[in-house]
Amino acid sequence: MSLRMIVRQPGGPECLIAETFTPQPPGPGEVLLRQTAIGVNFLDVYHRSGLYPLPQGIPGVEAAGIIEAVGDGVRAFSPGDRVVYGGPPVGGYTETRLIKAERLHLLPADLSDDVAASTFFKALTAHMLLTRVFPVAPGTRLLVHAAAGGLGVILTQWAKLLGAEVFATVGSDAKAELAREAGADHVITGRDADFPAVIAGLTDGRGVDFAIDGIGGTTLEKTFASLRKFGTVASIGQAAGPIPPVDVTALGPIRSIALARPSVMAYAAEPDTYRSAGQAVLQAIASGITATIGQTYPLKDAATAHADLESGKTAGSTLLRP
Repeated sequence: MSLRMIVRQPGGPECLIAETFTPQPPGPGEVLLRQTAIGVNFLDVYHRSGLYPLPQGIPGVEAAGIIEAVGDGVRAFSPGDRVVYGGPPVGGYTETRLIKAERLHLLPADLSDDVAASTFFKALTAHMLLTRVFPVAPGTRLLVHAAAGGLGVILTQWAKLLGAEVFATVGSDAKAELAREAGADHVITGRDADFPAVIAGLTDGRGVDFAIDGIGGTTLEKTFASLRKFGTVASIGQAAGPIPPVDVTALGPIRSIALARPSVMAYAAEPDTYRSAGQAVLQAIASGITATIGQTYPLKDAATAHADLESGKTAGSTLLRP
């Protein structure tokens, strides 16, 4: 028997219910994967709460594990191979799962399951943001919110590797230290900090070229105010609550800024993109771009992990241990 966490009705963390099931043999093109580490992402909260639909009722978009069996037609993998995946299909909060072999990336021997599971999906998101949404280059001024979180740390590390100047916002002094360790050039501390004013002072009133906002709520409008003319904001979440309707006049013509709403799930659903971006992510991890694992919970305690994530108690990446 295997354990999985399922959501029968969307709602709060308490809606994550443990149940046991009997794993089935893999079908054509599938593998049976025994998961060893499961990454927790804010996307899982959106699925659990009902903000986004949750097919099959099982959250989770990132994990590493060991292949136990392969179905007909699977040639690239064998039982015993260590692999990682990120993106669709949703359903990662489980000890074992059936998954298409085409969704898997083989792990190098020197990369631990924990690092892979805490980094892969977030680094895939970073790759999308820093290469497709806004190609970051030497001298780019980038604003990263929640820079001490799992995604924030990776964004900062990768942007610095590309030569960017990183402006980071965090909620506490302890988290500020994590952002600095990741390489942030300027760290703005405090949930109520007037970060547009600070950025204006640091850039002679010009603002940043690119801002990544996963906070939402009333923060997005302040993020707009942090941009230079013809800059770009990527809105990738709403950890602080729903985003008020955006009037296009808030973007221009006076400000002349662009607003993107990219989805890493859509990015990872493109087969060619997923293969090439996944390899780029593994190369980035090999170069030292990895998440800071802040906390680990047993899979059965996924509700506690969600509650801590939503309340801001966590720092770095969160793992579930099957």
